[in-house]
Amino acid sequence: MEQRRHWWNGKWGRLARRDVFLRVDGDRWHVEQRAGGAEGVSQFYEYASVEEAEETVRALLEGPDTWRELSPRPPSGWAPPV
Repeated sequence: MEQRRHWWNGKWGRLARRDVFLRVDGDRWHVEQRAGGAEGVSQFYEYASVEEAEETVRALLEGPDTWRELSPRPPSGWAPPV
C-alpha cells in the first residue's frame, strides 16, 4: 500500500490531533481518519476510484480546523542523496 497524501489538523496532543491519509493499493483507494495521534483510533474507508476517495477526504477536512498537508513518507529503502 502506498501513501499518496497526508493531512494534519495542526494540533498536538492525544485529545486534539487528527490526521487524514489517502493511500492506494493496486486499484483500490483507502482513506484513513485518525484521532489521537499514532496510537489513536482510526476509521477506514475503501473506494474503487480516486474521485470517490477524494470526495471523502474533502468532507473530512471541512470544519474549523486549519488543515496542513504533510509530505508522504518516502518509499522503504529510499536513501537521501549523498
